[in-house]
Amino acid sequence: MKKLITFMLTAALSIGICLTSFASTEIGLNLDWKYAANSKINTGKAILFTSDVEKPKGITVAVNAGHGTKGGTSVMTLCHPDGSRKVTGGTTAAGSIKAVAVSGGMTFSDGTSEASVNLMVAKSFAKKLLDDGYDVLMIREDSDVQLDNIARTVIANNKADCHIAIHFDSSTSNKGAFYIGTPEALKSMEPVASHWEKNEKLGQALIDGLRDNGTKIYSRGSMDIDLTQTSYSTIPSVDIELGDKESPHDEDACDTYAEGLLAGINQYYGFE
Repeated sequence: MKKLITFMLTAALSIGICLTSFASTEIGLNLDWKYAANSKINTGKAILFTSDVEKPKGITVAVNAGHGTKGGTSVMTLCHPDGSRKVTGGTTAAGSIKAVAVSGGMTFSDGTSEASVNLMVAKSFAKKLLDDGYDVLMIREDSDVQLDNIARTVIANNKADCHIAIHFDSSTSNKGAFYIGTPEALKSMEPVASHWEKNEKLGQALIDGLRDNGTKIYSRGSMDIDLTQTSYSTIPSVDIELGDKESPHDEDACDTYAEGLLAGINQYYGFE
């Protein structure tokens, strides 16, 4: 119990990472944007933070702390823009036409919610990106944002150059990090057909950055799953799973993940 209380206090302090010193703008979902009409939860706002370094990179990274939408599990949205069926299992079964708007996420073995750890990593990652000259579209910066997975993706499509969703897997083997790759059956479906190769390149760059920074990597570093995010993305877009229920997730670990992700972004954009 003492260990859990100590971690929860550390997590609370880490979530307080300050981004407010950077210029910021609220970004809501414009229902005229492509695919926006398929969103069902979209009253929340993302925050666009602008880097204040002397030589900004002119690139905006959407940082999406997975989960964290109250009521998201009671609303259903189309898995694919065209209403076709899901081709693989995952949180939602293969063959489904609709999925929960935002799933609740898992709970780590010490009782910590995945959503809170995703946010810890996201805030650390965002701060490192801003300090390195990237602008950041922060999809969620608190425990709740009323934006479903479609809204998050469509906002990123229109206001960022790439989209990274941060998650941990629900397995219990400390299996390591991997990115969600594109199933073969989706590669001919738009908008996936026009973007999946860039998604894969970004995913591999993130895995390389994490590996070089000491993060354990699962198998070949990817797993093909049919995700709402992938199906709606029109920019390079990756769901990165940083580990699972048994993986390290204290403040130091979250900062290490964030450093690896930054290295991956720099590799992808050629700033190594």
